[in-house]
Amino acid sequence: MPALSPLAPDAFPDLPVIDGARFASAQAGVRYKNRTDVMLALLDPGTTIAGVFTRSATRSAPVLDCQAKIGGESGEGAAIVVNSGNSNAFTGSAGQSAVDAIVAAVAGATGIPAGRVFTSSTGVIGEPLPAQRITAVIGDLVASVSPDGIHGAAEAIRTTDTFAKGAAARIDVDGRDVRIAGIAKGSGMIAPDMATMLVYLFTDAAVDRALLQRMLTRQCDRSFNCITVDSDTSTSDTVLCAATGKSARIDDDNAAAFEDALGRVMLDLAHQVVRDGEGATKFIEVAVTGAADDKDADRIARSIANSPLVKTAAAGEDPNWGRIVMAIGKSGAQADRDRLTIRLGDILVAENGWVALGYAEADGAAYMKRQELRIGVDMGLGDGTATIWTCDLTHAYISINADYRS
Repeated sequence: MPALSPLAPDAFPDLPVIDGARFASAQAGVRYKNRTDVMLALLDPGTTIAGVFTRSATRSAPVLDCQAKIGGESGEGAAIVVNSGNSNAFTGSAGQSAVDAIVAAVAGATGIPAGRVFTSSTGVIGEPLPAQRITAVIGDLVASVSPDGIHGAAEAIRTTDTFAKGAAARIDVDGRDVRIAGIAKGSGMIAPDMATMLVYLFTDAAVDRALLQRMLTRQCDRSFNCITVDSDTSTSDTVLCAATGKSARIDDDNAAAFEDALGRVMLDLAHQVVRDGEGATKFIEVAVTGAADDKDADRIARSIANSPLVKTAAAGEDPNWGRIVMAIGKSGAQADRDRLTIRLGDILVAENGWVALGYAEADGAAYMKRQELRIGVDMGLGDGTATIWTCDLTHAYISINADYRS
């Protein structure tokens, strides 16, 4: 496994048990040796499932299969099976055949209808998925599922991730304890387009599928769609949310509180993905205000966050604010040099088309030594705002990806 990111949390969080959800993990040897690489989640009858997926034109077979199934309602149970090491993407008709084999094995071992078995794969693109290695361990997975197995599931879906990612929230709804727990994987190829890498959210709330879908989509736009590691969008981006219906019902009166809690879990996971960016040493927030509109603000923030020159300056702890100016200018958004204000944290760096009179390079250099950085830009043009989270770009990113298939 790769060395632990310096931005990693101290430990995997203590996630609450979700009534109606059980988990297991196993070593199938899909690509990795001596580590778990397949996880299974079994969900009780009555579970509703919502999903958000990549809009990549080269979506993987598992993504296409999930998209075809996600709209269905069923009183039956459901299953989610995920492998790491191979993305089953760009594998032609063999890709769907592999999905079908895995789905059939899970359906046969559990009695869950094939239309309620969702698969995901992550890893190398363009290599046939050895589905037989996964189907060989399905029986063991089904036999070992446990309500407290979610940490093992999070470990099994890692590829170049340096730590397993989890987050949770609990709220009171009409006097009942409602729980939300989520796990994610993601480290490189992160520039989401509707979702990011692989994320699985579980709640014991009772939520109609249409409402759950609306909430999930909105919160993806505020979390996973606001992060970038390297500007590359995965072929496998998937976010699935399962509501088992074992606790309080979510309706118009309490939906806002539930969605807020769900959004907190999703944003926590999104930030963890950035903190585990391949080779990352800096966690960076890019906040744009005063743009002509929100769309322009988003363009500017992404241009800064995705700029290799801005990211390498952060890696080198160089307060080279000229690179921020460059990224603003190339974004295609409306800009006026003489109205622009740039800050590093609370330090005013530039304003009125020039370096700020009170700015000292030594202050900027000292700020850049922090692990967590904030680049603030005010365009002085309107009310548009956007925030994007990213990380720096180091030589380790090159090393990881140059050797990825070896």
